[in-house]
Amino acid sequence: MDNVAVKIILADDDESDRLIFIEAFSEIRIKADVVALHDGKQLMEYLDKNKVDLPAIIFLDLNMPRKTGVECLKEIRATKKYKSIPIAIYSTSSSKNDIEESFHNGANVYLKKPSDFNKLKEALYKVVSSANPFLEPIFNIDNFLMKV
Repeated sequence: MDNVAVKIILADDDESDRLIFIEAFSEIRIKADVVALHDGKQLMEYLDKNKVDLPAIIFLDLNMPRKTGVECLKEIRATKKYKSIPIAIYSTSSSKNDIEESFHNGANVYLKKPSDFNKLKEALYKVVSSANPFLEPIFNIDNFLMKV
């Protein structure tokens, strides 16, 4: 990736997951400006306040208080200004129902949170460096789940 910082938003209610996510980006070859938000309500408020400076990609946890990841996903996909932002579901869940629901509601990729820090760095690099093709995805449930 070039020298321009890629703006990335993470919405995740788990503080340690947010810190590990930020640390992982500090160690990979992508210059990133990570905005970490603690729930879906805060994410939607942030997007509404920063309409000019939209992110290159949003990482969205599914299980958050006040507004879930699925609720955010639906709202983002229903809003003309935001609907083209790539969205990576970033969750501890590997439930087939969660994966299918995320896919059907317009997420671009589903990443189960790796427990290994090096695998996390590898997965984040892969997702962000591939974000542009996800703008116009060939919807295929078989390649929706990011495997690391």
